Amino acid sequence: MSREPTPTERFVEQLTAWLGSVPSLMMHTAFFIASFALAGSGYVPWDTVLLVLTTVVSLEAIYLSLFIQMTVNRQARELHEVSEDVEDIQED
Repeated sequence: MSREPTPTERFVEQLTAWLGSVPSLMMHTAFFIASFALAGSGYVPWDTVLLVLTTVVSLEAIYLSLFIQMTVNRQARELHEVSEDVEDIQED
């Protein structure tokens, strides 16, 4: 019997799905273009832009890997439950 996902788990699933979507790709691309345009135009020093981008990308990668692992763990639990159901059916 599977349990209902918690609100946090539902949020993580929705966020992970959005991060893997075309709108997310377009938003990230626009952010990077804007960042490099700011540095290229001289409004913000290159060192600052690269520092901020490196920090943002590193944090995003950490959280994304955590979200993905949470999703994998949930799917592994569901597969285990299904395999138990299959074993019960085979016994009957």
